[in-house]
Amino acid sequence: MNDLPVHLDCNASTPIDAATYDAWYDTPRGRWIGTTEFRLLSGLIQARPGDTLLDVGCGTGWFTRRFAEKDLRVTGLDPNPDGLAFAHAKGPPAIRWVAGDARSLPFSDRSFDRVVSVAALCFVNDERQAVAEIVRVARQRFAIGWLNRSSLLYAQKGQGGGSGAYHGARWHRPGELLDFFSGLPVSRLVMHSAIFLPAGNRVARTMERLLPHTLPWGGMVAISGETE
Repeated sequence: MNDLPVHLDCNASTPIDAATYDAWYDTPRGRWIGTTEFRLLSGLIQARPGDTLLDVGCGTGWFTRRFAEKDLRVTGLDPNPDGLAFAHAKGPPAIRWVAGDARSLPFSDRSFDRVVSVAALCFVNDERQAVAEIVRVARQRFAIGWLNRSSLLYAQKGQGGGSGAYHGARWHRPGELLDFFSGLPVSRLVMHSAIFLPAGNRVARTMERLLPHTLPWGGMVAISGETE
């Protein structure tokens, strides 16, 4: 959760250069936020070395590269050619980068052991279809992160259609997200959230350690589960 778009979207009203976007994660606040979100999602998907993983809406690949460092066989998918070109150049070469639409994933059923999406569906028109596609290609577990309307971040950046780089993003209350999974072959759905105080200062970092991530107030709320 940051002052740049949470997803490098080619339709955003204020396009962000891919290198600038990715470099934000090298700042102290950016690294803390990215690492906190990664730890949450990594724990939720419960991947083992050698598992295949798809990152839907990978942008410049910051999270994709973190998953690859866990000895996973990783694929990153995004519709933005600039973000994918940057990700490919950044490497490592073991990661496969694919241009594609989250609403029509170019993979067969149950292609990946794990599937993640990090706050990317808020820029996809028909999120329900994107969720159905994620479930379709996941063999075992999935974890999807959304922008949380019931958060301090929304109060700061999301009201009135969103300010600055958040303009046009969709925010959801945690309870609404479960509706996206209605009728899909999933089980053991659970909800977690992260980044309770988006400032990234000492108080924010302390609270992030102390508050349980089962609370629904973090700037990113994630739904995870298993496919049937």
